[in-house]
Amino acid sequence: MGIQNDIVKFNVGGRIFQTTATTLANAGRDSFFGALFDDNWDLQQPINGREFFIDRNPDCFAVLLDLLRTGDLYIPSNVPERLLYKEAMFYGLIGHVRSAKRGPFDGNRLKLSKSVTGRAPGDGTAIRAGPDGGCCVAHGSMVHVFDWMLEEHPPLNLDYQRVNDIGWVNAESVLISACERLGRGDGGVGLFSSYTGDLRYKFNVVHDNQIKSYTAGALCFSPDYKIFASCKGRSNEYGIGVWDQFTGKQIDFFYETPGWSLGEADKLQWLNGTTCLLVATLFPRKDNCYISLLDFRQKSTVWSWSDIGAPLTVDEKRVRDAIAMEDCNSVCVVNEYEDLGFIDLRISGGSVRWSSRSRLMKGKMPDEPCYPKLALHNGQLFSSMNDSISVFCGPDWVLTSRLRRSYGGSICDFSIGGDRLFALHSEDNVFDIWETPPTPVI
Repeated sequence: MGIQNDIVKFNVGGRIFQTTATTLANAGRDSFFGALFDDNWDLQQPINGREFFIDRNPDCFAVLLDLLRTGDLYIPSNVPERLLYKEAMFYGLIGHVRSAKRGPFDGNRLKLSKSVTGRAPGDGTAIRAGPDGGCCVAHGSMVHVFDWMLEEHPPLNLDYQRVNDIGWVNAESVLISACERLGRGDGGVGLFSSYTGDLRYKFNVVHDNQIKSYTAGALCFSPDYKIFASCKGRSNEYGIGVWDQFTGKQIDFFYETPGWSLGEADKLQWLNGTTCLLVATLFPRKDNCYISLLDFRQKSTVWSWSDIGAPLTVDEKRVRDAIAMEDCNSVCVVNEYEDLGFIDLRISGGSVRWSSRSRLMKGKMPDEPCYPKLALHNGQLFSSMNDSISVFCGPDWVLTSRLRRSYGGSICDFSIGGDRLFALHSEDNVFDIWETPPTPVI
């Protein structure tokens, strides 16, 4: 940097600010201030030869300039937080603001940041964290979308019978799977704008060169821009559909084999290491549980497990959720008592190794319990149970912390993304936002 110690002046909304080129360079090349430097990081000169004029809010500018100077974020009471975020987006400093407000995600350091009460009637179906720190929440036939500032966008009203699953394709697009209504043909999978709520296109299932109506269930994405969904049609359209994310065209379909269950799957998970798809159909959707790994290249099932005929107790049989853990060569499952179990991925049809140390429930179950859910993030395992979320760490998956708040009822779903954990409660349509506090600036 040629003139990094030179003093730089800004006139922002009539207020004069002075700083150095070194401070401005902290904003990065892709920021508003980075554009003031040439390719050699030499600062360009103002047009009037005195100062750069910016017609923006000076109070917000002062906060953001201090952030570049110290790395610490202090928002005075006279500066609305939402206005500061919008100004940060203008200057290309939104990443700096996020880093200052919360640290790298760590389940053992999470703190409750905020709770949001929705306006939709009825119980929530699912919550999904967005890539930029926002989220979307499904209630019946409606999906509510929130950006990372937790401002609600226009809702997605499908007028379908029920939303089964939701997922973020990117920050601009939300994928929704829904039930088919008899005689209407309006179920399936659709891609919607997260900003306007408009339907961009639907994903059709083609069987024998005919477009078929179907009910779509669990959703999943792969790094090569494929979309997967469990599909249940009226005749032979039972299985897993695959579409191209950009064109919306169906590119494959894995048909359900007799005696197994794919079309009513509760969960899909793409495994990058084996390039296979985990498909789990769980109790109580079916009387028995079916978990399998599908290889779409060979159109084969490369691994499978079911509790049919397994010598297990009644409680242990009721697997409520499953998640593949490629680093451990295992599938983790959980029952309604939050017992964790592990199935070896190297052996098809093996037994479940239940971990008694993970049993957390004491006494009787609550009147309206929610089924437990599992998530894996940065080497930490998360399991929801009633009104709390447990965090397990280490090679033996030892319980290290629990997340709980005092109201809202049982947790019916949770999701991790954008350095946040979102937990959806069964009562009051409320969801919590948990964040890791920032590391103190010394």
